Amino acid sequence: MSPDSFPPGPPPYPVGAPLVRREGREKVTGTARYAAEHTPPGCAYAWPVPATVARGRVTAVDVAAALALPGVYAVLTHENAPRLATTDDPTLAVLQDDRVPHRGWYVALAVADSLETARAAARAVRVRYETAAHDVRLTAGHPGLYDAETANGGYPGTRERGDFEGAFAAAPVTVDATYTVPPLHNHPMEPHASTAWWSDGHLTVHDSSQGATKVCEDLAALFRLDRSEITVLSEHVGGGFGSKGTPRPQVVLATMAARHTGRPVKLSLPRREMPAVVGHRAPTIQRVRLGAGDDGVLTALAHEAATHTSTVTEFVEQAAVPGRVMYTSPNSRTVHRVVPLDVPTPSWMRAPGEAPGMYALESAVDELAVLLDIDPVDLRMRNEPDTEPDSDRAFSSRHLVGCLREGAERFGWRPRDPRPGVRREGDLLLGTGVAAATYPVLIAASSAEAHAAADGTYRIRVNATDIGTGARTVLAQLAAGVLAVPDERIRIEIGSSDLPPAMLAGGSAGTASWGWAVHKACTELRHRLRDHVGPLPADGLTAAVDTRQETSERSPYARHSFGATFAEVQVDTVTGEVRARRMLGVYAAGRILNSRTARSQFIGGMTMGLGMALTEGSGLDAEFGDFAECDLASYHVPVCADVPLIEAHWLEEEDPHLNPMGSKGIGEIGIVGTAAALANAVRHATGVRLRDLPLTPDKVLPRLPDRPG
Repeated sequence: MSPDSFPPGPPPYPVGAPLVRREGREKVTGTARYAAEHTPPGCAYAWPVPATVARGRVTAVDVAAALALPGVYAVLTHENAPRLATTDDPTLAVLQDDRVPHRGWYVALAVADSLETARAAARAVRVRYETAAHDVRLTAGHPGLYDAETANGGYPGTRERGDFEGAFAAAPVTVDATYTVPPLHNHPMEPHASTAWWSDGHLTVHDSSQGATKVCEDLAALFRLDRSEITVLSEHVGGGFGSKGTPRPQVVLATMAARHTGRPVKLSLPRREMPAVVGHRAPTIQRVRLGAGDDGVLTALAHEAATHTSTVTEFVEQAAVPGRVMYTSPNSRTVHRVVPLDVPTPSWMRAPGEAPGMYALESAVDELAVLLDIDPVDLRMRNEPDTEPDSDRAFSSRHLVGCLREGAERFGWRPRDPRPGVRREGDLLLGTGVAAATYPVLIAASSAEAHAAADGTYRIRVNATDIGTGARTVLAQLAAGVLAVPDERIRIEIGSSDLPPAMLAGGSAGTASWGWAVHKACTELRHRLRDHVGPLPADGLTAAVDTRQETSERSPYARHSFGATFAEVQVDTVTGEVRARRMLGVYAAGRILNSRTARSQFIGGMTMGLGMALTEGSGLDAEFGDFAECDLASYHVPVCADVPLIEAHWLEEEDPHLNPMGSKGIGEIGIVGTAAALANAVRHATGVRLRDLPLTPDKVLPRLPDRPG
């Protein structure tokens, strides 16, 4: 192949085209293999034993009955499990001591020759405890609440500008409301699973993870190994939504059991145990206060969020952070308070912070619009800031007004009768609502390798993870665009810690981070090919790069995606049931790299927001200390029958201050405004403001003003 083989002009499928997913056929035919579907010869199976008390310590473990079962290889407890090195993530320090910090904490692991035998052995283990009084209930006035120094993402826990109290007291129109969001759970279709084995001192793990690089790093630290002694594979992942963003206990337990028994070990967590050990969205109690003039322009904004964390480690949901970005607010206060309780450790769930925080903020903005009798779309436009309020940095791009205008036009928002409860179809009350959305642009250093083979094909190697988002397809498009060749000539290798290390799939940062590295590698390769004289050598040419320098430079711009969500609902006055009729979102998220996969991402996020608003929620049992809704029979995620007509659109946004592709993350912004849009639509339908999610019939029906009979 010579440099002349590069065709002039763009490839047949340019960036932005709706290419189908490369792995689609493998998934629908069942040939794609997930972590629990790898079964090495002699593979054993593990089943965990969760603690049945909410707080205390293990005083004795009787494993005799379990070990007596035919086919049982071992039962690991804190007394015989391999010792781990100190870790920065205490949730991974399993079977290391007798402490029980919350119900569901793993206290033993049974390993046997079959899944059924392992489960029977786990049930035969007898554990005795010394219990202590526990507390799992978050309240607004909990005496243990303290101001968090930082919130998730490294945000300062508290930020103040101007004189909020004075401005709020002087404002002609004020809103002071408290909104609650219960614990929420990720529940990916593929449970957390790992298959691990040791061979000649080398550890190989198939793990259901959003980032094999991070899993490799943490396992190396825990087991005192060099990273070169570990291979972590996450080739196909059946969803994660944040719960697989970092290693979870199953990968550590499987690795420990494999070392202890000398066999490959497979461990797939039972779904009912996942809420206790893989993270959850922490509940929030959020007080929002808005002060405005008669013209609707905000003069004061306060957003104070209270949440819980565990006694294992601190995690603070950054729910008040969006208030630092969204609207003009010369006098503001945003505060995060947290209390350690005897609960499982919360963690990331799709759009952590922004999803619950924007539900509260956008509900409060809607309440202000009602008080002022100003159209909710117009009110948001009146409060557009010139710069990011918290930092005073210029926005790299901000097209929220454009999203609101186009969304209103596409949805048919105007003319809208603002009066509540006037649209009716028999027993159904109808209403419409709107909410804005935002999500930060996050990019992390990644490495990539681009290789040109003598036969005219190309290979891209980067440890990206495809969690169902179409990463393989989009990266191939990016490479094809830079190399100016058809995407069929591009081979993508991802999902292995043996590949060049890269950012995990999370924070809507995956494609922007991986894509930058791939773009850079392909650009370097193309330059090398142009400078090369004669045929390529038999082993081809390779360019290996990283983006550490580029991503380490702090941008002078505030970089965010924005969007607007519109919703129409019906409320049954007989049953109290709320159903969405239609939802529409318009987003400004930089350059869209694949219109097909992008639309899927936006719609997926909106569907998750529908669940957050109307069906999803769990509660911690005050007496037993566990989540009452711990499976898909009791924790109600939206299904096809719940999903109405959903439309996702976007603006053609050019932003030169992001990365070479001009792209922003799109995986999470779809959920951010959806819950508030639906809640605001319910208020418009009924005239009743409900501030406690989810809006289930038991909450709605007693509040309806004109119930039949």
